[in-house]
Amino acid sequence: MLLDLDKVVGLRGGAFQATVTYRRGRDLGADANLGVLQQVQEVYGRGQTVRLTQFWYEQKLGEKLELKIGRTNPGEDFAVFSCYFQNLSFCGAQPGNLVGDYWYNWPVGQWGARLRYDVNDHLTLKTAAYEVNPRNLEKDFVIGRFHGATGALIPVEAEWRRGDDDGRVGAYKVGGWVNTSNGDDVFYDVNRQPIAITGLAPLRRSARYGVYFNLQQQITGTSKDGKSVTGLSVFLNATQADRATSTTDNQVAAGLFYKGLVPWRPGDILGFGVARTNVNGRVAKGQELDPTRPAVQGAEYASEIYYSVHPTRWLELRPNVQFIHNPGGVHDANDVGVLGMKAAITL
Repeated sequence: MLLDLDKVVGLRGGAFQATVTYRRGRDLGADANLGVLQQVQEVYGRGQTVRLTQFWYEQKLGEKLELKIGRTNPGEDFAVFSCYFQNLSFCGAQPGNLVGDYWYNWPVGQWGARLRYDVNDHLTLKTAAYEVNPRNLEKDFVIGRFHGATGALIPVEAEWRRGDDDGRVGAYKVGGWVNTSNGDDVFYDVNRQPIAITGLAPLRRSARYGVYFNLQQQITGTSKDGKSVTGLSVFLNATQADRATSTTDNQVAAGLFYKGLVPWRPGDILGFGVARTNVNGRVAKGQELDPTRPAVQGAEYASEIYYSVHPTRWLELRPNVQFIHNPGGVHDANDVGVLGMKAAITL
């Protein structure tokens, strides 16, 4: 439910959003023992349960400043990217793919507040503070957790946009974050010796952090009201998390979208992407010291191609093919091929 509070109660510049999500089904990665770092069906993420994903109030404060507060998540406003692909490597806010133990993307909700400032028609600055609370991952339905917070996630972002009706629409985002919660070191124990050898409790780090960059640029075709209508667009997403506490510390994904590839099917979209998800070298170093470890992890490579069609105006079908090389970052693991289908109904 999305309410325009200007029309409902006469509160100019106000909006209220409430969303309940229900996920139900099985995880193909687990059923088929694929051993992948990134899920091959992104919709499975965070388990199968009913959640209050959004419950927030948004208010414009003048012409340029906007405040949002309530039950939300950082992926709604920071490092935002579409979820047209089915492999998680290309879906949603990329930091949540790497440090999902504290950056909670959809459908998890958490208490937070975000400030957005539109410097001009092209440049926007944003910052926020979100409660980091592991209890948000529990599967029972609640309005919100009020105990158990370990710290705050504080992201910042600058976004620059170009183009309007010139067929060259683009958006460029650079940002970073700090998590004030303590985190376990992935290599050292409390005595700064390798955990793999001593087996002692890990060294505790006082904060966690990272940076990201997103690019999406139209190359050919037409656009209207700042959105691509036809033609070729390219994207690049890159994220680096801190190497002290992050098991997967960086991810790079790049690809393209082509709208109207077939002239008599202007609404169809071709999508293609390739991605690399890296296991932290410090994690791999610890695995090398562990004689019981069957394999040392490196990087996982994923690719996906899909074609989106509209048999009718209300139905969208998006068949896809995925290929994963070195699943789990294990060099000798068998490659994985996946045939998939995403679908959407617009009422």
